[in-house]
Amino acid sequence: MSKPKVIVSRKWPEEVEAQLKELYDVQLNENDIPMTADEMKHALANCDAFCPTVTDAVNADVLSGDNIRAKMIGSYGVGYNHLDLDAAKAAGLTVSNTPEVLTDCTADIAMGLLISAARRIGEGERHLRNGEWTGWRPTHMMANKVTGKTLGLIGFGRIAQAMATKAHFGFGMKIIFSDPYPPSQEVINKFGATQMSVEEVLQQSDFVSLHCPGGKETYHLINEERINMMQSHAILVNSARGDVVDNQALIAALKSGKIGGAGLDVFEGEPKLDPGFLDCENAVLLPHLGSASIETRIAMGERVLENLKAFFNGEIPRDKLV
Repeated sequence: MSKPKVIVSRKWPEEVEAQLKELYDVQLNENDIPMTADEMKHALANCDAFCPTVTDAVNADVLSGDNIRAKMIGSYGVGYNHLDLDAAKAAGLTVSNTPEVLTDCTADIAMGLLISAARRIGEGERHLRNGEWTGWRPTHMMANKVTGKTLGLIGFGRIAQAMATKAHFGFGMKIIFSDPYPPSQEVINKFGATQMSVEEVLQQSDFVSLHCPGGKETYHLINEERINMMQSHAILVNSARGDVVDNQALIAALKSGKIGGAGLDVFEGEPKLDPGFLDCENAVLLPHLGSASIETRIAMGERVLENLKAFFNGEIPRDKLV
């Protein structure tokens, strides 16, 4: 019996690619060059399962072909605003993602960005590497203390809760949050957390960390009006999705000193970076590294494999979206 045909849009960890080769008739992306819309259409017409990543826009146009052979999209990543789920459903496709396995590492990055922005770690390293350091002195590069401060979380799902664990139990931080779908009271009580509106969180936090999904409902949730609600020393952290933040409003606030700083792992329009960010010494910038640990990226691939196996065995994939 022939193996199902699987096409993978980007290069994956070699440990996972080895399993794909063993289990499926797989087409890998050896050069790791992003697929165009036409290439994705061609893939969907020539495989049983297509495996894109969060940077592949599998939109209504890509899913509009009449000759789609694929029956499943096994997306590599937890976010799914790159997928048109309605169009996928209309095309008879089952779609899955990879939740849970990247929770800890994304929370690690968010906490790292918070500390780096608060303590001016990026600025300090540039200062040192540029040969500008003249020695310790009492007023040199003074920054914001982290321990004991208030952390406001926009979204209080798995990743936000993992960050709250590090912040509350590791740094003694007070936790406040806003989420239209809050967790159980048991979870809230664990952190002694207080639920508030988005506006109240922005007004009362020393640090604001974003953990909400991208998409139409949260597009530019953090805009000029809301940034102006933040305290002048406050720091904004985004490890969620770039389009949650209005780039221009944030850049203006950073340059004017309206807020204290930002730690950003994601950007609207990425990988194209608004050059205005490069002029903001009070911003720590990372190239979307939230899940980029060896262990997590392998686990993400294995989660896709688990979903594919279930689908081809006639079962419901664990992480089915539609």
